[in-house]
Amino acid sequence: MNGKPVNRLLIVLGTVIMQMGLGTIYTWSLFNSPLVDKFGWELSSVSITFSITSFALAFSTLFAGKIQEKIGLRKLTAAAGILLGIGLILSSQASSLASLYILAGVIVGFADGTAYITSLSNLMKWFPDRKGLISGISVGAYGTGSLIFKYVNGGLIHSVGVSQAFLYWGLIVMAMILVGSMLVREASVESEEAKAGSKTQTTTSNAAVPVQVNYTVGEMLRTKQAYLLFVIFFTACMSGLYLIGIVKDIGVQLAHLDAATAANAVALVAIFNTAGRLILGALSDKVSRLKLVGCTLAVTAASAVVLSVVPLNFGLFFACVAAIAFCFGGNITVFPAIVSDFFGLKNQTKNYGIIYQGFGIGALSGSFIAAMMGGFKLTFIVIGGLCVISVLIAMTMNPPLSKKAEKEAAFKAYKRTA
Repeated sequence: MNGKPVNRLLIVLGTVIMQMGLGTIYTWSLFNSPLVDKFGWELSSVSITFSITSFALAFSTLFAGKIQEKIGLRKLTAAAGILLGIGLILSSQASSLASLYILAGVIVGFADGTAYITSLSNLMKWFPDRKGLISGISVGAYGTGSLIFKYVNGGLIHSVGVSQAFLYWGLIVMAMILVGSMLVREASVESEEAKAGSKTQTTTSNAAVPVQVNYTVGEMLRTKQAYLLFVIFFTACMSGLYLIGIVKDIGVQLAHLDAATAANAVALVAIFNTAGRLILGALSDKVSRLKLVGCTLAVTAASAVVLSVVPLNFGLFFACVAAIAFCFGGNITVFPAIVSDFFGLKNQTKNYGIIYQGFGIGALSGSFIAAMMGGFKLTFIVIGGLCVISVLIAMTMNPPLSKKAEKEAAFKAYKRTA
């Protein structure tokens, strides 16, 4: 920091601008049908692009922390913005599925995930005493970007055609991320934790490791909590991402709505997804984050069961969709804070990058399970069962003990048996 005062609001603004640009990838569904109409490809083949994007996004988080250590946050996010923009701009020239998969899938996804996790983790380090709220603001901006650009990209596709829309989309997003990267400053975990008092989080809401205890990736992977958190996060992501991908089809086939009415569920998902990020993120600073996730997964399980076994009408369908979207948005917002509660902030980017693989695997698993089960209803039953298991884990799991606490516990146990 070089002793100079830092305006943290500018860092929040820069992160929000970046996250809004990054969140625009969730408008991909707008491009499916126009690409099918222009090139004659199968809809299922085109829609795979977004699954590739999601997987590449999650995979990139494994490497983002190491790259950040070498070149710094500003250079990394700026480079990611340029790469993401180039991937979209070149997609305007794509004339084969293979080139679309590489450009709009692998390249865009990798760049998006790199900037997403590093900017999010950095902002949390600036506000160690408000991790849930600040995560909600950052991840909420990501969702807001997708909501706003549903209209921006929809207008571009209508006015200049699907291929040219990629070009303008890429230029806009590149500019947003570059501007955002110039406003952010890289946080020093030690100094920011000192500002927060280097206090142990001993509130009933989020009892975790002391703020100053920071696990490396290797240390984290030697705890059972890392794997249990992965299971919970995988379940939360799979349930939400599967619903987002087929919500219109559920409305038509299970609730017997007309296509135009069912399409309104797409906007409903975006609205409630964003609301969940903002509301549950802030709430998680006041209550137990894990218990909160357990409650959201219980609601998701109940909604999935209703979708699978109850005859649906207009109101019931939209209520279940809104509930799952709200809980999904909240879960992916709260989880970064949970990981930092358990394993410290210093290595947050790397540690959360490991847990975040549940997002990429979850993005693919819902479709595979649906193909195996042969339909929506059985798939929702499987999702409901996985949610129940994750609820039990979330409600019974405790944070890992720090090494100091482990020694103290061992000493006390020795004294009791001596």
